Amino acid sequence: MTDILLSAFFLSVVLLGIHSFFGIEIIKRGIIFTDLAIGQMAALGAALSVLLLEGQFIYPLSLSFALLGGLVIAFASKRTVSHEAFIGLLYAFGLSGVFIVLSKSYHGTEMFDRLMASDILFTPIEDIIETAIIYTGLGLILYFLYPRLKGIWKDMLFFVSFAATVTSSVRLAGVLVVFALLVAPAYIAFKINKGILLINAWIIGIFVNIIAIIVSYQLDLPTGYTLVFFHALFALTASLLFPAKKQTE
Repeated sequence: MTDILLSAFFLSVVLLGIHSFFGIEIIKRGIIFTDLAIGQMAALGAALSVLLLEGQFIYPLSLSFALLGGLVIAFASKRTVSHEAFIGLLYAFGLSGVFIVLSKSYHGTEMFDRLMASDILFTPIEDIIETAIIYTGLGLILYFLYPRLKGIWKDMLFFVSFAATVTSSVRLAGVLVVFALLVAPAYIAFKINKGILLINAWIIGIFVNIIAIIVSYQLDLPTGYTLVFFHALFALTASLLFPAKKQTE
């Protein structure tokens, strides 16, 4: 039991580390559904790999589609009237594409469930370490380069690194889990509005993950959807308990 729970806990900590940063940024930018759209594009690439290549090259194909989604969103940010509407349409495109592609696959339903919310209790430790290395590299790039850039180049770096992050996350946890880890801890941190947002979001996310993982294990519930449920529950509760405040820049 301990090994299984620790593996899920370590993965959730790795995912939260960089997702807390992106969650804070997308809330500041007012583009909440960006991760859903990019994650769904990554899922579309994975679905095509399963259907056409029997699951081979699933990561590079997912990454290609996620990068395409990120670049399209970055480009559209300077050309669309309602950017959130554009992102919503991109999400609908990716989701419907996954349904269409997997409808032709024998294991389509099972694959769709995994792409939406995976059971992270049984994630191999090798995958967790690999993801941690990828996120560390992306984190260093963002830390040193992101503040120095301006305009379209800053947007391009943000969305490209975001796409690379989401691709790895969707492969391990699923689109909905990625969305919950990105938005809920950052949203609660904004509502509390004390201290350092990034650190608060990380602490909050870890706390909620521990509760969700233990509950899912004890009650034999699907871990991914339990994570989404508890993150959404805590975020909704915080929204009702804490009065609206000016967001910290």
